[in-house]
Amino acid sequence: MRMESFRDRVVLVTGAASGFGRLLAGTLAGAGARLVLGDIDRAGLDEVQRGLAAQGGEVAVRSCDVTRESDVQALVAAAVESFGRLDIAVNNAGATGEMKALVDTDEADLDACYAVNAKGVFFGLKHQIRQMLVQGEGIILNVASVAGIGAAPKLTAYAAAKHAVVGMTRTAAVEYARRNIRVNAICPFYSPTPLVTESGINDRLEFLAQGSPMKRLGAPEEMVQAMLMLIAPENSYMTGQAIAVDGGLSAY
Repeated sequence: MRMESFRDRVVLVTGAASGFGRLLAGTLAGAGARLVLGDIDRAGLDEVQRGLAAQGGEVAVRSCDVTRESDVQALVAAAVESFGRLDIAVNNAGATGEMKALVDTDEADLDACYAVNAKGVFFGLKHQIRQMLVQGEGIILNVASVAGIGAAPKLTAYAAAKHAVVGMTRTAAVEYARRNIRVNAICPFYSPTPLVTESGINDRLEFLAQGSPMKRLGAPEEMVQAMLMLIAPENSYMTGQAIAVDGGLSAY
């Protein structure tokens, strides 16, 4: 992977105000990419923009609630308005929800997880692919989870939504492979980002880390390295894959 291959590429990232999205944006800005960042947290998004702009980054930001199709469509339009195209899109925004047994999970829990994790990715794919079809090429990465390729006890709604992300990833990849649009997913294990540390999962992280053969959580920087590999322009023959970055958990 050559970081210079991201220079002048127009990259859209949702959930960019914190966690993987923020770290990925900073890394890509340092490589010379032109960024279009969205998040429901506008204050956090503005902070990211100021920091990257101070370092010479080209950054456009827009408030984006991925549960609203109009917001997601507008973020894609902002990429075209600001930079003329959309080369790479990373559907990173996500939500976990409260840990509870399946029989205690209600419709509201399911709807909340689906709205952000599944519908948000669907809206992204729909409008990003439409733009990439006009251009004749593009790269999309969806952030799923190991919960999207295996069991996630006490997180039924989250697992269901992330399995949906993997299903959409594979379907979109097959539908648009001949149109030069690649679509992959990354499936991380737990990582100490705000999404995790500010949730009810936080007090179980030490216990959960023991589930990985490496007996530790993955650092956000490790996840971002995998994300960069999946969106690298030279990684041009990989599509339709859901890549686990989990310290060996899925090898069992």
